[in-house]
Amino acid sequence: MEHQPPSSENTQISLRLNNYEELFSGFDLRSDSSRALSADFLDEVRRASRDKRKGDIEFILNIPKKERSSNREEEIKNRLSAHFEKHYHLLLEEKKKVMRRGISMILTGVLFMIAATLIVFDDPTKSILLSFLVVFLEPAAWFLLWEGMDQFLYDSNNLNPELGFYSKMAATQGHTHFRSY
Repeated sequence: MEHQPPSSENTQISLRLNNYEELFSGFDLRSDSSRALSADFLDEVRRASRDKRKGDIEFILNIPKKERSSNREEEIKNRLSAHFEKHYHLLLEEKKKVMRRGISMILTGVLFMIAATLIVFDDPTKSILLSFLVVFLEPAAWFLLWEGMDQFLYDSNNLNPELGFYSKMAATQGHTHFRSY
């Protein structure tokens, strides 16, 4: 069976806009090069990108012919690219931070378990301090171990959908176009 390239409809995100303002937050009055993107616009792009693979996406923004401005479109393309790239890297760093925190909690929990084991091995009833350390270290060790695993396995994975979205959209740099309707 021959591999068929995906049809252009399967690789396109094509959105219809009435004007450029629909891309941006109405509360942000800065220039197009630094304005915040509209939450509605980002939600629509997120929905449209769900079934697309990274690297295959052609991002098309359809604008009425009378509204088009090539200078403004170039600035908007740069803004979109910068936004997607920035948020991809922010989420990637956040994921790494959550994973590092999880690993450090797991290792601390294991160290606490080793310490509690060494104390128990030497009969903690000899000293009130050693008894207290066992009572303190055992639950702390289990808490750190399980919470660290939760951070490492689940909390870091909860970032994957957003990370995937921004990764896909960051890859559209150079594949973002405006068309008239």
